[in-house]
Amino acid sequence: MGATTSQTVTVDLGGRPVDVAQGGLYDRYRMCTDLDAVATDPRVSGVEFFRRMPKTKVDSPIGPTWTPNFYYRISTARLTMIAPSRAIGSRLPHELAPVELTPGLGLVSVMFFRYDVCDIDFYTEAAVGIAVKPARHRGPGFLDLLTGLKNDHLHTYVLSLPVNSDIAQVRGHDGYGFPKWVTDIDVDIDDEHSAARVANADGDTDVAFSARTPHQMKHVSGEQVSSLTSYTTIDGAWHSTLSQTNVLSAGTATLPRGVDLQLGVGRVADDIRSLRPIRTIRLDVMTEGQNALHMPVPTSVRTRG
Repeated sequence: MGATTSQTVTVDLGGRPVDVAQGGLYDRYRMCTDLDAVATDPRVSGVEFFRRMPKTKVDSPIGPTWTPNFYYRISTARLTMIAPSRAIGSRLPHELAPVELTPGLGLVSVMFFRYDVCDIDFYTEAAVGIAVKPARHRGPGFLDLLTGLKNDHLHTYVLSLPVNSDIAQVRGHDGYGFPKWVTDIDVDIDDEHSAARVANADGDTDVAFSARTPHQMKHVSGEQVSSLTSYTTIDGAWHSTLSQTNVLSAGTATLPRGVDLQLGVGRVADDIRSLRPIRTIRLDVMTEGQNALHMPVPTSVRTRG
């Protein structure tokens, strides 16, 4: 695919100058990446998942862009925790309602992402999210959760989403409405061990995570595809963003032992503490996967009664 260098070039995103890697995928293709070129990258298992999902050019707050944003090689770790519904509700906009596992207990998650090959080049990311009911549905939360798990389609509201690259921050914040800022984030995930560290503005630890990687099961491309809908506001209007993950190798540990989640000083740690998590009930690690992140679309929401 051609080697990238440490040199950068400046591009315009909705009037904001952003430095990107010279010779990287974004510099060369501006989101309309040549799949045949990506297929030659030894880190990428294949591109058939993306061939069945053609891109379209759309207008957006960051200017004309191609969607979806394709991630050709990713790895992720997710901690799912139970937390008091009252604490969760205090962090949600009134238009959204939490999913409850049982009365008084909802679900929150802390996630770490490593994007080795994608349309906007390598970057890492962390997230704190709340499981919410679908925006236009007000049925029992437990049924929403069962339906979402059965259909591999969950809904979330994100409190924190730091990244380690400028282009990811500008696209995510201005284009998608996510609470993104730039900081140092290290994410290392393999078959044996999963670890991550998010730095605060002073370079000290905001959040750190470490755990043994659950046993991985391999999947044929397209065999296991999960979806996540995230709700954000852009210019005061509600939008929903669809993310589709093609799982290639992943594993799960229920009531996992040996998980180390350290909360330091920073925005991510503050968001986690505000949710008052009680315990981790599940650890999901995907050592290899792919993703298609669609541009947000306007959506209607109900207010809580």
